[in-house]
Formats: sequence, C-alpha cells, structure tokens
Amino acid sequence: MAVTIDLEKTSLLRAAPRLAQVLRVLIRHRFMGALRGRNHWPPPREIRETFEELGLTFLKLGQVLALRRDLLPDAYINELEQLHDQLPPLDFDTVRATVEGELGVQLTELFSCFSETPLGSATIAQVHEATLRDGRNVAVKVQRPDLETVISTDIAALTYLVALGERFIPGLRALDLPVLVREFANSLNRETDFSREADSIRLSRSALADIPELWIPDVVTECSGRTVLTLEFADGERVDLYAKRHPESIPQAIKTLVRVMLQTIFEEGLFHADPHPGNVLVLPDGRLSLLDFGMTGELDEHMRESLTLLLEAVVKGDARLATDAYLDMTMASEKVNRAALMLDIKAVLYEIHRSNLADVSIGDAFALLLRAGSRHRVHNPGEFFHLTRAFVIMESVIRQLDPSFDYINAFREQISRLTAKHFSLERIKEKTGKFALELERLLIDSPGDTRRILRRIAEGNLGRLQAPAMEDLGGRATRYLGRLPGAIITAALLVAGALLVAAPRDAGQWHHYAGEMMVFVGIFSTIIITFKALRRNRGRR
Repeated sequence: MAVTIDLEKTSLLRAAPRLAQVLRVLIRHRFMGALRGRNHWPPPREIRETFEELGLTFLKLGQVLALRRDLLPDAYINELEQLHDQLPPLDFDTVRATVEGELGVQLTELFSCFSETPLGSATIAQVHEATLRDGRNVAVKVQRPDLETVISTDIAALTYLVALGERFIPGLRALDLPVLVREFANSLNRETDFSREADSIRLSRSALADIPELWIPDVVTECSGRTVLTLEFADGERVDLYAKRHPESIPQAIKTLVRVMLQTIFEEGLFHADPHPGNVLVLPDGRLSLLDFGMTGELDEHMRESLTLLLEAVVKGDARLATDAYLDMTMASEKVNRAALMLDIKAVLYEIHRSNLADVSIGDAFALLLRAGSRHRVHNPGEFFHLTRAFVIMESVIRQLDPSFDYINAFREQISRLTAKHFSLERIKEKTGKFALELERLLIDSPGDTRRILRRIAEGNLGRLQAPAMEDLGGRATRYLGRLPGAIITAALLVAGALLVAAPRDAGQWHHYAGEMMVFVGIFSTIIITFKALRRNRGRR
C-alpha cells in the first residue's frame, strides 16, 4: 500500500465531503479565530482534542507537528506530544483475512499458533504473538485495512485546506505548509510500506553487527510483505522497568544506546527516530534490543559531514562556522539574510554555553537552531526533525533511567571514536578515490560544456525570453484579473463569518449561526471557483 496524492483519484469533488467534515470540526473547536491573528489561536488542549477527533491521519499529523518546535510555541508542542495513537483492536477475522491475502496461503499453513489477542494496537497496525511451523516464536505486525483510501482522502482534504488557508491568511505562507503536507504524505508512505521497514531492519542489523551488546530481531522474509511484517520475537523487558530492578546495569545499557544512536546517525546515515522506552528492551542475557523501525531518518554522506561540522561549531561556540554548516545542510534561497541568521545563531550558542554543561541538551540545541532558521525563511529538511526527535527522546530516556549519568561525556567518547574512524587510512583512501573519479569526470565534460556555453553566447540565446512565453504570461494575467472580483467577495464572506463565529456568545446565538452560514457559503463559492479553474486549465492542456 502506498499513500500518494493523485489529483485524478482524490479530486476536489471526492475530497469535498471529508473537507466539509474537517471544517465543521475546526469551527466547533474555535479554529476560525486564527483568522484574527496568532493571539486568537485555540488553547493547546483544544488543538490536541481536535486532532484526536479527526482520526488516524490527523493523529499522525499532530505527532509530526509535535516535532516542529521551529513553528509552534512550547505550550502547543507539549500538548501535541501527549497524542496517543492507540485504537481499538481489529477483530481476528480481519487480521486473518489481511495476513492470508498478503501472503497468499492459509494462516494455519505458516503458523502452528497465532494469538487472537494483540500485544498492542495502534493507528497503522497491531502486533500479534505467533509460533511458526518450525517452532520459532515470532511477532506479526498486521496493517489495518483500507488505509490507502482513508489517508489519500485526508491528504487531499489537507491539501485543499492549506490552499484555502494561505489564500485568506497570507501570514501562513511563511510556514511553507504545502511543503509540510507533502513531506507528511511521504512520511506516511514510508511508514505504511512494511517492505521498506523490513529493508531498514536488515540494513541496521548489518551496520550494527559489531556491537555485541545489541540484538535486533531479524525479518522472517517468507512471512512478510507490504502489509504484514513478521519478526523474531524479542522476549525482553522495557528498559525503564528493567532499570528499577537492576540499577547497577543501567550505565552500560545507556552507553550502548548512545553508541547505537550516534553510530547510525554519523556513520551509517540510517537511524532510529523513535527510541522511546517501549522500543528499547533488555533481554534476559543483558543485551539491548531495538524494535519498531517504522520511523527512521536518512542522512547522506554530505549531510553527515556537515552535521559533524555543525556539532563541532556548537561545542566551540563558533557562530560563523555553525551558520555555514547549517546552510550547507538546508535548501536556503539567495534571499536569506545570512548576517541576520548568524546573529540569531550566535544568540543560541551564547545561551547554550552559559548553561551548566551537564544540563546541555543536543536535541534542544538542534530545536533552537531550526527555529532560528525558520524565522529567516530557511526550509529545514524533514530529516532534521527526525534527528531532533531522536536526540530529544534519547536524552529523555537517559535522564529517566539515571539522572546522574554523564551523558555529555559518553557523547564525547563516541564522537572521538567515530572521528578516529572517519580519518582512518581506509576512509582517506576511499575519499581520495571518489575525488579522483569526480575530477576525471569534470575534466572530460568541461571542454564540451564550455563549447556549448560559448556557442549560445555567440548566437545570443543565453537567457533570452521567447515571445510566446510573454504572450502566455499576458494571457494568464488577464484570466487572473477576471477572477479577482469573485475572490474578493468570497474572502469577505469567509472573514466576516469567521469573526461572527469567534465573537462572544453573550448577546445570543444569532450571530453564531449567521457566521457559520457565511463561512459555508464562502467555502462553497471557493470550491466552485477552484473547480471551474481546474476544468479550464485541463481543457487548455
């Protein structure tokens, strides 16, 4: 199952019922007050309850927004972090049908025993304990049915809702909400594809095979697919519960967790983005076991090198180096005021260095840097938020297990080990080989590229705008001017209706009902205008 935004399958007409339902919930929870500015946002608890009421996709969206400390105040972040994705379990007939439909055989042909009671039930899937025919004890992760239809419709509704919001609230454009929705859809696509999670598990097992204190359950390939994932069963205890009974073993467990996270982030580039206590078990022999690779982050070699430089700059308090490394990792436009951004980053580094070293949080430092970048219209890649989440959760777990543990010293030890490995003779030889290949390719391609550029300059074609393009631009401008009066009337209805809905109810209910009517008329008009525009554009194509 893949979650994609397909405008043919999830058109405005198909998404309209869900969009209307979402708008009714938003109006009831006083979201329309946001039209009057940030000071009129609903209370944090109201926002959390809204996401819970809207269901699966919006629960996941709320969890994603809980990562965006660069966009939302801390009070809203803290409330969204309380979102739970526990849902009532599926009935066993549905579980059986999903497993048999995915694997193509009867349940009894693969499993000698399959527990009807799930170990856990979340928004995307639920997990059952089972026994294979060869006697191996396994955990079977079964995806909920019809997720593609539900999520695709919700994503389409979100897409149109964001477009409406940006049209009538220009301040929202600074938040890059369409990009956020697109990244959110891609994240759901990854999380709902269990074959991708299986690949992440195999890669992580291979990359971390040199850590004897860690065991990651292997994938049972013949019993896995896109909607069913079967793993070796990890018969362990949650690390936070284990710590209460065996406090003497916790320092070594923490060192192992720190090594695992830093090695996967800085060396492998594929890291676990959700290392909360429920996903970290302690086995009977004392080894750690890491579960649930549905949420992972990926960093290419260039981003890992820039990240190393960024952390080095943070430790040294070098604002210029930190700014260069940060912008090197992002998709910053030429309009970014580099000097102003550097001043903000300098203030962040000052706050970090004036704190007690034992209280320094790498996750919080990343969150502050991301917030500074967003203020200056820097687009932070989604990997940054997964990285920040991973550090924040890991640090929270460490403080929960042993508040006196010297996390920064353990961090420093692992960074020193990775740095020594990074500058080993093997790594230098590998980088030199890559550089030689790139240099050879540059030397081969340069003469031809140079001739093509000189020819275009001689012909006068470099950067010349053709007349048809100007004619098309004029035609589009005429069409947009023709739609302007209708757009102004629609905007006036929406704004006036929202103000009436958000007004106090002391004077009675009439203004509230009138406001709802105006909002719905405005939304209906917008839908008609948008639908006609889409039909015209499709006809011209």
